[in-house]
Amino acid sequence: MSTMSKRQISHLSLIFFIILIFCQCTVLDRSFGRISPKENIQKEEIYVIKNVNIIPMTMESKIISNATVIIKNKKIFSINQPIPGKAKVINGKGKWLIPGLIDMHVHNLADINLSSSYPTKGATIFTDTQDFMLLYVVNGVTTAFELNARVEHFGQRNEILKGNLYGPRMALAILIDGGEGSGNKANTASDCRQTVRMAKAQGYEFVKVYSHLNVETYKAIVDEASKQGMKVVGHIPDVFKGHIDDAFVPNFAMVAHAEEYAKQSEDFTDQDAQYYAKITKANGTWFTPTLTTMEWILSQSRSLDGVRNLSSLKYVHPLIQSRWLYSNSYNQESTAGRIRYFEKMVEFNMRLVKAFKEAGVPIVAGTDAGNPGVVWGFSLHDEIELLVKAGLSPEEALVSATRLPAIWLGIEDKIGTVEVGKYADLVLLDANPLEDIRNTRKIAGVFLNGKWIDKKIMDSMLSAVAERNTANKNKYDWKKRMDFE
Repeated sequence: MSTMSKRQISHLSLIFFIILIFCQCTVLDRSFGRISPKENIQKEEIYVIKNVNIIPMTMESKIISNATVIIKNKKIFSINQPIPGKAKVINGKGKWLIPGLIDMHVHNLADINLSSSYPTKGATIFTDTQDFMLLYVVNGVTTAFELNARVEHFGQRNEILKGNLYGPRMALAILIDGGEGSGNKANTASDCRQTVRMAKAQGYEFVKVYSHLNVETYKAIVDEASKQGMKVVGHIPDVFKGHIDDAFVPNFAMVAHAEEYAKQSEDFTDQDAQYYAKITKANGTWFTPTLTTMEWILSQSRSLDGVRNLSSLKYVHPLIQSRWLYSNSYNQESTAGRIRYFEKMVEFNMRLVKAFKEAGVPIVAGTDAGNPGVVWGFSLHDEIELLVKAGLSPEEALVSATRLPAIWLGIEDKIGTVEVGKYADLVLLDANPLEDIRNTRKIAGVFLNGKWIDKKIMDSMLSAVAERNTANKNKYDWKKRMDFE
C-alpha cells in the first residue's frame, strides 16, 4: 500500500469518527464557568467602535484610520457617520478591525456512536457543541466550510442561527467517494448523478470528491453538480496519476490540498509545480493548500512531542486527545523513508504556493482541522502564517482568509470585507496584522453576526472548557472506544 493510500485511509477514518451530530445546548449556571450565550445573543444591541483603524479587505484595501463603526441589526450600519443614542461604545483606539476569518476546510467534532448499534440507540460519546464551537469563536473564525457534511450539521447550524450558542456560519459539502465501506459511496456514473441530485434535494450546498473515484464516476459527479448549481471541491482522484490534466474539467472548482499535486510528482521539481499551476489556472480552479496539516503529519512522524506540548490541546475533547497521543498512525507507522518523503512533500507544498501565486491562481486558507494536531480555530492562524512563509504578503494571506473565501462560497455580498451593509462578522485586533501576520492572534474581541464578545468573556469560557476536559480526561481512551455503551 502506498504512503498516500495510508494517508487517505487515515484521513477518511478520521472524518467518519468525528461526524457532526446535533448536540445538546443546555444552558448551565455561571457558577460552573459557563457563560450562557442564549441570554446574550438574542438581545439586539447597537454597538459603536470608536477611533479604530479599519483594514477593509476590499479590492482597494485602503486603511481607514481613526474610524467610527456602527453595528446595528447584525450588520455594519455605517462608517464615520453620527453616533446614535443608547449605543454600546467600544474603544478602538490603537486597535485594528478586520473581517471575520474563514476556514475553508474543516471536519467538526460532535456526538457519535462508537459501538454496535440498534434501533433507538443514540450516541455513546457525547460532546458539547458550545465547547467545540468556542474554539472557532475565540480565534476570530466566523465562517467554516465543512467538507464532510451530514444531516446533523443542518441542525447545529440552525442552533447557532437561532441564537442558542456562539458559533461560526457553516457552509456544507457532502463527500462522495468510490469503493467499499461506509459513507456516501457511488461506483457507477448513474449512481453518482443520483447521489448528487439527492444531496441537492436534501439541502447540501457543495460536493466534495474523494480519492477512490474512477474517471467515469468523478466526471459524472462534477457534471451533475454543475447541472444542480453546486460547486465541486476536493481531492484529485488517484486514478489520474500520470495524467493529472484530465482531472481539470469544468466545475472542478477547488483543490483541497497541496498534497493532491505533490502525490502526482515523482521528483518534486519546480517545473512540475509550474505545470500544475498552469492547468489549474486554465480551468478556473481555486486552491486550498492546507499547509498546516502536512506540517503536522511530518512533525508527528518524527515525534509526538509537538502534539503533547500543544498549548491548545487542553481545549480539545479528551477522546480526541487520547487518539492523537496514543493511537496516532502517523507516528506508529513512521519509518525513515516515510519521514523523508513527508519532508520533501512539505518543502514542495511551499513551492507550490509560490508557483500558484505567480500563475494567478486564487489561494484560500483552509486547515483540514480535526486531523491530529490541527486544532479547530487555532490552526487557521498557523495556516495564514505558513502562507506568508510560502511567499504571500500579509495582506494576501488575510485576503485568502476573508474576501476570497466569501467570493468562492458565493456570499461576498454578506461577509468577507468591512463594508456598510454586510453582516458584522468582525475581529478587533490589538496590533496591525499587515506589519506582522502573527498579530491576527492578538484578539481583543469578536463580532459574531452582530454580537460583540470581548476577550474577557472568551477567556472565561475557554478556561472552563479546559477545566471540564481535564476533569473528564480519565473517562476516555481511544483504544477502548468500542467499549462505550
